[in-house]
Amino acid sequence: MEFIDIGANLTHSAFRHDLPQVLQAAMEVGVSRLIVTGTDDEGNRQAQALVQQYPGQLFATAGVHPHHAGDYTDASDSLIRELAKTGRIVAIGECGLDYNRNYSPHPAQRETFEKQLRIAAEHQIPIFAHMRDAYDEFAVILKDYRAHLSAVVAHCFTGEAHELEGLLGLDCYIGLTGWICDERRGYHLHGYIHRIPADRLMIETDAPYLLPRDLHARPRDRRNVPAYLPHIAQVIASILNKPVEQLAEETTATAHRFFRLNQYANG
Repeated sequence: MEFIDIGANLTHSAFRHDLPQVLQAAMEVGVSRLIVTGTDDEGNRQAQALVQQYPGQLFATAGVHPHHAGDYTDASDSLIRELAKTGRIVAIGECGLDYNRNYSPHPAQRETFEKQLRIAAEHQIPIFAHMRDAYDEFAVILKDYRAHLSAVVAHCFTGEAHELEGLLGLDCYIGLTGWICDERRGYHLHGYIHRIPADRLMIETDAPYLLPRDLHARPRDRRNVPAYLPHIAQVIASILNKPVEQLAEETTATAHRFFRLNQYANG
């Protein structure tokens, strides 16, 4: 089976000392390609360096996470535009709204989100979107731009049924993580992920975050790694009552198509 992890924060300090081993472990369980998530200026540059180091295995997004929206500058905008223009990224983001942590003021989050939506529309690059506890405003903003965007994935979807329906109504793709393995806060998803069309579903770890709570042998450092993606896929496949091999084939094909990996220009 082949899997694509569409969201891994490989520039995080948790991978500073053993990234080659982490990537090798992922390859050994079939996670053949990974999308490195960009979340701020320095992270975007580091993601580019990783792509150069692991061509064909790693791909990158570039964006400013809502947590860092208050730090979005003209230089941030120029960097994302340059990477988009030169074809060195597969999506704009992680961008969106997060009213759960509120690390940046809401007006700054909205403004930064819209700036990145405009870049994606101008360059016809997909959006890798973050939305937490902000569905109503997120949907209003996205609706204004949706007709001009090539594609959108709601990364790490954790919302309610009506939010899923709304996102699908906006022709969004949906990314699911190990959140779905969490009996404390993720089991509500089990009741309605079957509503996601097979060609709109993708899977991700969001490593090093969101370690699946139902792993039989959980690491002491609680670090999530891409090698756990097949476990997440097995849980999702069981909920959907389909073979994990089928889920792997479907989500891999969808990720290839969404991120246009075969057209991606390394360097």
